[in-house]
Amino acid sequence: MSTERRYDPKTVEPKWQAIWEAERTWEVSNDAAADADAFYVAEMLPYPSGEPHMGHLKNYAVGDAVAHFQRRMGRRVLHPIGYDAFGLNAENHAIRSGEHPRDSTTSSIAAFQREFRSWGVSFDWAREIATHEPSYYRWTQWIFLKLYERGLAYRAEAAVNWCPKDATVLANEQVIDGRCERCGTLVEARQLVQWFFRITDYADRLLDDLDSVEWPSHVVRMQQNWIGRSEGAEVTFTAPEMGVDYPVFTTRPDTLFGATFFVMAPEHPDVLRLAEGTEHEAAVREYVNHALTESHEDRGDADREKTGVPLGRSVINPVNGERIPMWVADYVLMEYGTGAIMAVPGHDARDHEFATKFGLPIRRVIEGGEELPYTGDGPLVNSDPRFDGIPNREALEQIVDWLDGQGRGHRSINYRLRDWLLSRQRYWGCPIPIVHCERCGLVPVPVEQLPVELPDVRDYAPKGRSPLAAAEEWVNTDCPSCGGPARRETDTMDTFVDSSWYFLRYCDARNDQAPWDPAVLSGWMPVDQYIGGVEHAILHLMYARFFVKALADMDLLDFQEPFLRLFTQGMITRDGAKMSKSKGNVISPVGYIDRYGADTARCYILFIGPPDHDADWSDEGVEGVHRFLGRLWRLGVDVAEAIDAPGPLLGPLETPQGDDLELMRKAHWAIDKVTNDMAGRFAFNTAIAAVMELVNECYRRRDAVQTATLHFATATAASLIFPFAPHCGAEVYEALTGERVWEQPWPDADPALLERDTVELVVQVNGKLRDRVQAPAAASREELEALARTPRLEAQVDGKEVVKVVVVPGKLVNFVVR
Repeated sequence: MSTERRYDPKTVEPKWQAIWEAERTWEVSNDAAADADAFYVAEMLPYPSGEPHMGHLKNYAVGDAVAHFQRRMGRRVLHPIGYDAFGLNAENHAIRSGEHPRDSTTSSIAAFQREFRSWGVSFDWAREIATHEPSYYRWTQWIFLKLYERGLAYRAEAAVNWCPKDATVLANEQVIDGRCERCGTLVEARQLVQWFFRITDYADRLLDDLDSVEWPSHVVRMQQNWIGRSEGAEVTFTAPEMGVDYPVFTTRPDTLFGATFFVMAPEHPDVLRLAEGTEHEAAVREYVNHALTESHEDRGDADREKTGVPLGRSVINPVNGERIPMWVADYVLMEYGTGAIMAVPGHDARDHEFATKFGLPIRRVIEGGEELPYTGDGPLVNSDPRFDGIPNREALEQIVDWLDGQGRGHRSINYRLRDWLLSRQRYWGCPIPIVHCERCGLVPVPVEQLPVELPDVRDYAPKGRSPLAAAEEWVNTDCPSCGGPARRETDTMDTFVDSSWYFLRYCDARNDQAPWDPAVLSGWMPVDQYIGGVEHAILHLMYARFFVKALADMDLLDFQEPFLRLFTQGMITRDGAKMSKSKGNVISPVGYIDRYGADTARCYILFIGPPDHDADWSDEGVEGVHRFLGRLWRLGVDVAEAIDAPGPLLGPLETPQGDDLELMRKAHWAIDKVTNDMAGRFAFNTAIAAVMELVNECYRRRDAVQTATLHFATATAASLIFPFAPHCGAEVYEALTGERVWEQPWPDADPALLERDTVELVVQVNGKLRDRVQAPAAASREELEALARTPRLEAQVDGKEVVKVVVVPGKLVNFVVR
């Protein structure tokens, strides 16, 4: 350790980074996967577009702290890294930079690698992957074919969300307030043949298995709400002019006789076709496009004025044969039921408001209440002699039985979840391994011909169809089945397909014979601790869970859930606002790391507040953490000079007394505090604060304690700070002990030193330190206040009014005066 008293991260950090890289310190063999102490920690892999930002720093600072702690708790830790390199993020970045996506992605990955190494993150670099590499997407295509073989991948025409600027289809989840989440352009409705994954087949299991994981309750609720399970009946209404049946899901079949009109969601695939050729065609088309610009939250607002347009068609109510008019209205959402509803204005508030506005019939079919709409229970009226007079809940069951007997309805369970639309009309994505043959139809590419490599297309700008369609030499191929002429599928896969299985590939990243070795996977999977942003709480996590369950059903996996535990970190803001380039408030880690070092940036971003909460960046806070690391460094230099040579830590002194005892107590208190904060709730901010307290205590008692005591306390501080500031922690610990801190077990707190007969009480006036006193650990609040009234305190409050006394047992007494 340098005797230079000024902490210089530009010297310390490269030294340790070079050691870790040369010795391949953080690599772990797959032999460890079979060990009972194997532990798999993974952060959500980043999109490599541009350079890493503060959100990345926080994500990987959290993951690295977990990895270091678990290693020293005796676990064999797998901590890999990769890049979600396909998709709109990377392609749009390439368009802005004027580069080919392959070139810009390569440059971005190099920037991420450079930054991650400069942060000192303990990745197993031998397992590094990137989803745009053929060696990776070969197996993405293999998984697609497995799903296709099982009927879980299919092609169908559907009304889709179309971004005219990006010229591609968007999943519902990628439309925010009617606009493309990437570019903000208003989204349009289009009818296109698309590829889907049949995720709805797994709705119940996706819902039920949430009980088997340790996830934040708000994330579980988000998944539950997105799946949206409800019980009721599916009832068939017929449009006689079109000769088409329209099923409707309802939880209230007891009100069927009160249905006086029929409403379809603007996104319903038949809306435009139904209006075609009617006097309402233009109005319907305009209404549908406008509806797509509005958020589902706004459309579902009960207080929002109802709007709609007639379709010029009608359907027949199956319970009474009445012909009722069809409308399109934006208060009906495609995500619920079938995207169409029977409107019962006598017993539903939204239907009543709509009927009143447009002069549609309103009929009472349940007795009760003075005014309509009536939403309570009661006997049926104005329905059918078979059901009138029967309590509606009892009649509900009888009506469903009658519909079932007539073949016009049946009991049903409905889900809000929709099948996963994976087609993208963009260049930079994984090719879909299907060919179109006029003789054979859709033909999967044989496994031995994988990967179907993405061709080198230079004009990849979106033009409304996939740029791959212009690569004629690539598109034209031979049918694998009959040998005749065929054309390759030109849509590419949604980037969420790539990220739905990468955590499996990490386990066996260099296997070129299969996507994974089942024995290796059994040892590492499921992921013990997964870390990432809450913005992925629905899509990515849902899709990854679906993939795992589907692959398990094929006996390719022996587990049902990919991530046992989930931690979602909060956002880093600037002056209270979300960082964005348009606001000019984006903070790059590069400048701060260049000035203060990676340890300061890593420590501060975890010290700023609870890591699962949003936190506002402060330059003053960065300075404070840097000063703390400098104090630890100088303390290490002083202690290293005071000892003959680096040596092992001493245990508790046989009979420590006075200041030695108090400093030993503080060291073991810090061990206990940091351990509990790390092992339990990831309270990294309070863990770092505990190390700060220990360092302060070392300075306060350094001249009054034995060198051995100060040596133990200082080395303990370096050991405890290592998960957050690995370079500084490693340097100070080695200087004092001659050992590499990461090779040492995590320290244990001595229970005897955690028990105290007395505690030091801080005495404050208006929050400022004025004195310290010793107090019995079991003293009451009244006794603590009395002990705090020392002569020094009385001198401070003399002539002033004490308006309040704040007592924190075991900590402090604060006198508020004026």
